[in-house]
Amino acid sequence: MEVVDATERSRFEILVDGALAGFTEYQDRGDGLLSFPHTEIDPAYGGRGLGGTLVGRALAAVDERGQQILPFCPFVLKYVQRHPDLVRLVPEDRRERFGL
Repeated sequence: MEVVDATERSRFEILVDGALAGFTEYQDRGDGLLSFPHTEIDPAYGGRGLGGTLVGRALAAVDERGQQILPFCPFVLKYVQRHPDLVRLVPEDRRERFGL
């Protein structure tokens, strides 16, 4: 299993044995913020926890780059809610909008 930042497609992808199993899209706003509008895991790979692995590694990469996020995708938002230490990735003045 591998998570890669496919910048040419503006998304992080999760690969299983080299095959695309899912992705989480982002929009780079150019101001240090990435909007995450959508996450999708191929149903053939469902039930393996790949969504959590994908989003967790994507957010770790964003954090390493010193960027912040806008979690419009319900899956990304729930992931952040379940991991309170990641709330810091959402700009403080935007947290209320996401119920954080």
